[in-house]
Amino acid sequence: MSLSPADDVDALTAALRADAADLDVYARVLTTSLAAALPPEMVGIDRDRSFTDWLNKRAGRVRGIRILLGDWELTLSPGDSGLPVAQAKQKVRGVAISSREVTLDEWARLLANGLAKRARDSAEARAALARLLGQA
Repeated sequence: MSLSPADDVDALTAALRADAADLDVYARVLTTSLAAALPPEMVGIDRDRSFTDWLNKRAGRVRGIRILLGDWELTLSPGDSGLPVAQAKQKVRGVAISSREVTLDEWARLLANGLAKRARDSAEARAALARLLGQA
């Protein structure tokens, strides 16, 4: 059974929102489940890596996530309270024309819309998103 584009966005938003409260889990979702859908230059993960992490060959604690999707740059980083702070920048020809803090729901919706648009343009991205949604 195939979902309509609107259903795809809703299902993807729900899947993305489920892990958004834990930045480490969210980073794993974005770097593993979506790795096939997004080229490496589209996703950036900033980490704090301690000497112990280095010795034990661990990646370190996630400090932030940056995703580039078309005209949007979406970032997620821990706030002062430890909860994630979501920001969205809209760019035109590489220049930010709008930058604002958004709710996690709105951030997930912007990400889902960008990924759904990319999936419409790429069969490889479509297959990766179907796997993320458990449709493959």
